Amino acid sequence: MLFKISVNNIRKSIRDYAIYFFTLVIGVAIFYVFNSMETQTAFLSVSSDTREMIKMIMTMLSGVSVFVSIVLGLLIVYASRFLMKRRGREFSVYLMLGMGKGKISVILFFETLLIGIISLAAGLLLGVCISQFTSTLTAKLFEADMTAYRFTVSGDAILKTIIYFGIMYIAVMFFNVFMVGKCRLIDLMQSGRKSESVKLKNPVLCVIIFIISAAALAYAYYSVTTGARTLSESKMLGMIATGAVSTFLIFWSVSGMLLRVVMSMKKVYFRSLNSFTFRQLSSKVNTMVVSMSLICLMLFVTICTLTTAFSLRNALNRNIRELCPADFETTLILNDEEELINDFFEKEIASEFSDYVTIKQHGDNDLTLDSILSDKIEEIKKDYPYWSTEANYPVFSISEYNALMEVYDRDKIELADGEYALVANYEKIMPIYDDLLKNGRTIRFAGMELKNGYNKCLKGSVDLSNTAMNDGIIVVPDKAVENAKASNISLIGNYKAESKAEKTETEEMLIDKIEHKGDYGITGDGMYTSRIILTDDTIGVGAMGIFIGLYVGLVFLISSGVILALRALSDVSDSIERYAMLRKIGADENDISKSIFRQTGLFFGIPLLLAIIHSIFGMSFASDYVLQIFGREGMAASIIGTSIILALIYGGYFMITYLYSKSMIKKAL
Repeated sequence: MLFKISVNNIRKSIRDYAIYFFTLVIGVAIFYVFNSMETQTAFLSVSSDTREMIKMIMTMLSGVSVFVSIVLGLLIVYASRFLMKRRGREFSVYLMLGMGKGKISVILFFETLLIGIISLAAGLLLGVCISQFTSTLTAKLFEADMTAYRFTVSGDAILKTIIYFGIMYIAVMFFNVFMVGKCRLIDLMQSGRKSESVKLKNPVLCVIIFIISAAALAYAYYSVTTGARTLSESKMLGMIATGAVSTFLIFWSVSGMLLRVVMSMKKVYFRSLNSFTFRQLSSKVNTMVVSMSLICLMLFVTICTLTTAFSLRNALNRNIRELCPADFETTLILNDEEELINDFFEKEIASEFSDYVTIKQHGDNDLTLDSILSDKIEEIKKDYPYWSTEANYPVFSISEYNALMEVYDRDKIELADGEYALVANYEKIMPIYDDLLKNGRTIRFAGMELKNGYNKCLKGSVDLSNTAMNDGIIVVPDKAVENAKASNISLIGNYKAESKAEKTETEEMLIDKIEHKGDYGITGDGMYTSRIILTDDTIGVGAMGIFIGLYVGLVFLISSGVILALRALSDVSDSIERYAMLRKIGADENDISKSIFRQTGLFFGIPLLLAIIHSIFGMSFASDYVLQIFGREGMAASIIGTSIILALIYGGYFMITYLYSKSMIKKAL
């Protein structure tokens, strides 16, 4: 009997469960998709290093899944609370008919169990379908061959999803039982009319708190943008805490000022149903200060995470094209073994390259950043306290540098006797060099005095890399290095091999020889890198950023949307009698629809607006001090992509809430 009642209740309340059920299905699907990635990539043709990278990403995603499951669990409990409130009168009827609270708990147990089973099944089915499409994205990220593609279902991901969501549903069942046991008949009977208590706030105090919190936010914004050069880790954490607390205080003060501000604008307040609209909105905001603060912060994290992840991927791809213009580089410490190393390069290494160059790096203890920056050093260290200025500058001869530029297919440079050129590609440092060089800057190297041959810093680098982190090298005439001691020598070139498989085979052979260089009598340390190695690293970093960014971003977006939607729908349900009164005093359906639209739009828009303001400064920090290292390729496209995701999910919840609210009122009236 109780089971039959539960089934009938679900049928009758299907509209009430719609958003709740939709959110559960999407949550299950997302959870499955991201936890089935290893199975999706099992059929892809990738290198062993990439396979290890995928395993590392899966480990990261497993950790993130714990966090995601906690968020979704809290979301389910939050949604259950509002659904319980909606059904207060129904439960009061059960109690008046003599049904005990224990039997009501059993009914809720069956309802939760049925909704859980249905949503799990639907979510897993949707997740399996979506995962087949995400395989294409995964293959593109890892530059893998999809010719061996086949339909895949991850048993491990299904089991993990069932376990995690099963625990959540059990928690919800206990929560429902607790809520039923706690409720009183009088409260249930008045649940449709009883509003949450709203404490009136002192308007003067609200204004003062708003000004203080706005000033604190402004200081935090300044600290992470203009003042970020001197930002330590502890200060950064302090600014994050300041931003979070200020966000809460902004909403607390706005909730007390909103209605009074609008009321002071007589022409606005008394136009159409605005007086009713803003009173309803003020009531919502007043009772959701903590929730709206959390939603604002979640939206902020979502916007920054998604935009940074997409930008990072685009920038890293560009860096491989621009900063890795050759196939292979190996550097060996000379250690008084130059002739032996040159013989090793010529006989064991060079034959695998179609074109290559060897280039020696020199140094001088008197040629450091301190010596070049000289009178500017103290001023610059104030802005860049963590920039090491004591290290020797790497110095290269112009003939070897230009030979390397020919291999790189880059512009060569020209120097007269007694001149030097400063080359870098770290964008934060180059303007400093430009200011120094435009007024002339003389240096001493190996006993020779050299003046700058260019009045600006030239953009470039010697080493293969996937980040623009060259903070300065110096190119000098060949004559200047005749009496200078070289510290290491590098061989850089392009393989004769053409296919990826042949290049990989060649590279493995070269690496083996370099790692066993002692067999050739070479005692100095050595290192190597290549386009293949850097590409794999780039793919891993980019893929990790995108997967984690999407995972957390989507869950946060869904959580924000469903919390606001459930609260808005609950308030509409509680206010049916008020809308009926509006109709009786002459308000037409169009005016009521506009009122609902404005309430819902402002309710969803207020936390989004502050989140966007946070994001402007957050992305400015990320652009200048995180993406600066990798490059800011495609930032505009990343912002557009994030905006589309935000519009589809967050905007989708807004539209569903508005349309469902209209439907509820129309049906009741």
